[in-house]
Amino acid sequence: MINLILAGTVFVLLHVLVSGSQLRDTLVARLGEKSFQGLFSLASLLSLIWVILAYRGAPVIVLWSPPGMLRWLALVLMLFAFLFVVIGLATPSPTAAGGEGRLDEPEPAQGILRVTRHPFLWGVALWAAAHLLVNGDAASMVLFLTFLVLAHIGPRSIDAKRARRFGAKWERFAAVTSNAPFAAILSGRNQLRLDEIKLWRFVLALVLFGAVLGHHHLIFGASPFPWR
Repeated sequence: MINLILAGTVFVLLHVLVSGSQLRDTLVARLGEKSFQGLFSLASLLSLIWVILAYRGAPVIVLWSPPGMLRWLALVLMLFAFLFVVIGLATPSPTAAGGEGRLDEPEPAQGILRVTRHPFLWGVALWAAAHLLVNGDAASMVLFLTFLVLAHIGPRSIDAKRARRFGAKWERFAAVTSNAPFAAILSGRNQLRLDEIKLWRFVLALVLFGAVLGHHHLIFGASPFPWR
């Protein structure tokens, strides 16, 4: 368990203290953007592998037994998690690496970005929350809390990084978007346009959701269905 806690802590701190801080600006100035991204991607991959291996090697310590009804709630959360993750990854965004050019567009916030400017991280948060509901062992708590914490801190870190780098361009984008889903729409700063998201993105998300559900027991050794 100590190895897993340490791995999760390093994984989170790597993104918070390096990727999302002024230390990143210093490193980019010395190494260059591409070199920094390459080294950071490698460090992220290695730390993620560490987390996965530590989780697989952690002892099974049962803390509580989740009631069966939570499995239904987890399924609903996972559906929305797939929608946010898949549609978010398939949508060009100024918050993604290499997507900064979208800030120069006349209307930089389109599609899922009208709902939240961080759809991928919200998907990760829902995925982590869903698995926390249905896993009552200590190792799972550490694993999924690690990703939940990162998904919570990540948007603020990205926003601060983009604001420092792009100034007024970023502020124009941030003014019509929100981190919290639908907040910009509810406040009247934006409006929902489902046609911009495109049907194929919804279909892709649903297909992948169904594929993962159908093969979950083969990949992860446990069925996600409440009736099994």
